[in-house]
Amino acid sequence: MAQKAKKDLAKSNAAALQNLHTLSIALNAAFLAFAIFLRPRSLKLYGVLSIPAFAAQFILERSGRPVRDPETGAVRSAGQDLGAEGLTAYMFDVVWVTWATLVFVILIGDKGWFLWTVVPAYGGYQAGRLLLKARGLAGGLGGMTAQPEAAPQGGNRKQRRAA
Repeated sequence: MAQKAKKDLAKSNAAALQNLHTLSIALNAAFLAFAIFLRPRSLKLYGVLSIPAFAAQFILERSGRPVRDPETGAVRSAGQDLGAEGLTAYMFDVVWVTWATLVFVILIGDKGWFLWTVVPAYGGYQAGRLLLKARGLAGGLGGMTAQPEAAPQGGNRKQRRAA
């Protein structure tokens, strides 16, 4: 049963990475073609602001790509779950915002690069939430001098005596 879960995760990760890379190539090629041949756009800003998206794609590739045995073709490692919350989801958000920014720059010009400011702003927001959670947790641990509420009686007599 565990092997089936590993195979399903490997299949899901491989599909997600294939979609990620295909869309990335298509959107970046479309932007470059538009910027070079039709209307000039800032390639310096493109280079600088695309680095985080390319780095996120590289990290997602390295951590999420399933590893197969070359002889048998069996899944050795399914990779990290690319559907997980937290840093993985944030890396996908960075890639998607970068793609949306490319589309905006194609449509409205170099002013569209300002959309990319959402990435660090959202990162700061998430860091602030994490700090508030950490403070709340630390404050909750420090305030444990009061008597705890009576726990509901459960289990057998031996377990209740041990508690």
